[in-house]
Amino acid sequence: MDLQKLSQQAYATAKAHGWHDTEQPDEHWLMLIITEIAEAVQADRKDRHADVARFKECMTAIERTGDDWFMTAFAEHIDGTVECELADVVIRILDFAELRGFGFDSVNARARRTYEWYRGNGRDADYTLPMFCYALISNIYDWRKPTEYNLSLVLERLLVYCKLEDIDIDFFVEQKMRFNKLRDYKHGNRKY
Repeated sequence: MDLQKLSQQAYATAKAHGWHDTEQPDEHWLMLIITEIAEAVQADRKDRHADVARFKECMTAIERTGDDWFMTAFAEHIDGTVECELADVVIRILDFAELRGFGFDSVNARARRTYEWYRGNGRDADYTLPMFCYALISNIYDWRKPTEYNLSLVLERLLVYCKLEDIDIDFFVEQKMRFNKLRDYKHGNRKY
């Protein structure tokens, strides 16, 4: 995952859709990240998971091409799922990082090392998504460390979690970013 390139794309899409028209404090953006984390838990409570096979099947049908069909297939098979909401967390973090000039150069390398450690040492099978999401939120609120560090840790842990759970987060980020580009300005006149 090229985090710098994705940060630029996430920010450009958010800006084009009106999300950066007015200056907001960090707490505004951090709360929106937390909201996406909470939405992942809500999707898990409803046992909503993406049907990637169906989505890809829909996208490869010759008679079904173009942005309208993508929006329909995305809405039916990916939107509102755990995987989609985790992708939203990544996108929100990357958008905020670009807005504030943060860089996450070492995140991918740290995530690979952490993943290898978990794979070699096992992990607690009782570690649920709500527990994981609580840990992410706790990292965001660690006032002892700079926001850039906290968000890099959240991003690293999210990438590791997705790999451990066999979630192709790159795929879901790519699809959600395409979906976001095609949405209406301010997603139909949302306040924020």
